[in-house]
Amino acid sequence: MPLHDPFVVADEETRTYYLYTSNEPSVSGVEGVGTMVYRSRDLRDWAPPVVVFLVSEQDGVWAADGGWAPEVHKWRGRYHLFTTVHDERRPLPVGPQDRWGVPFRLPAHARGTITAVSRSPLGPFTVLSPERPTPPAHLMTLDGTLYVDPEGAPWMVYAHEWLQTVDGTMEAVRLDPDDLSRAVGDPVYLFKGSDASWLGERIPAGVPHQLPPYVTDGPQLYRSPGGLLVLLWSTYEKDTAGPGGSLSGGYVQTYAVSESGGLRGPWRQRRPLLREDSGHGMLFRTFEGELTLIVHRPFENARGKLYGMEFTADGLRVARRRDDLDGGG
Repeated sequence: MPLHDPFVVADEETRTYYLYTSNEPSVSGVEGVGTMVYRSRDLRDWAPPVVVFLVSEQDGVWAADGGWAPEVHKWRGRYHLFTTVHDERRPLPVGPQDRWGVPFRLPAHARGTITAVSRSPLGPFTVLSPERPTPPAHLMTLDGTLYVDPEGAPWMVYAHEWLQTVDGTMEAVRLDPDDLSRAVGDPVYLFKGSDASWLGERIPAGVPHQLPPYVTDGPQLYRSPGGLLVLLWSTYEKDTAGPGGSLSGGYVQTYAVSESGGLRGPWRQRRPLLREDSGHGMLFRTFEGELTLIVHRPFENARGKLYGMEFTADGLRVARRRDDLDGGG
């Protein structure tokens, strides 16, 4: 099952797991940028995917490439699809790279999450505001996710791309509850990629530990039974020196915990949950009640991997590997 940036909806009414990912024409049989969904009753055997959203079928969408990180949330009786699109022909301004001593120029361009809606988890989904992304259009952003605060107000939490900022950040913007495609007010800064102090642990001796860039990907927020607010996110762990002093490494699934219990933090970074080129994970509960993490691994030619998880008094931990479901590897 080829998939990237997996997102699972466990629908209690139909006892069906819906696994959303970017459309892969060689698998779905449908050409175009969009979203496809696999379905299962047991997380082991899956029906062939069906396409639920195509950018080309929407009128006047501002960008036609990408279709990354689709996720579906039920809000006020309708299903809302968030997915990221981009247009490389529309350049955006880049932040102050010189203070980092970056040995290359970063090609920032228009990228952001769009919001579409349907009456069914199987679509078809229709874009609500085709003329713009939900986060501010002058920011290069991706991977928008829904967070509902204790007062019931919806927010989109997203990653602000390192291509524009060098040190990628997590940010949030409040949404209009009557139209989840419309932001209300200015973005709120949460944290930056370099806040994860463990990022330099695998860098060879003699290589500076504070070289950019710092990637932020795949935010997902959850409230633990004990009241902790946890934010899953992914990055690249730096472990080798590349051309010009740049650093590269495997994809990593990590997380942060809000010290205040609220969206504004401050956020305390925790050690990675998974390495092995794994990431962009999300949590869901099985119909048997087990807290489960799904990630993709490896980053290229990715497949879904499942883990049983447990909330602890101060965070989150991996309880067991579910290779009985995903076939191992």
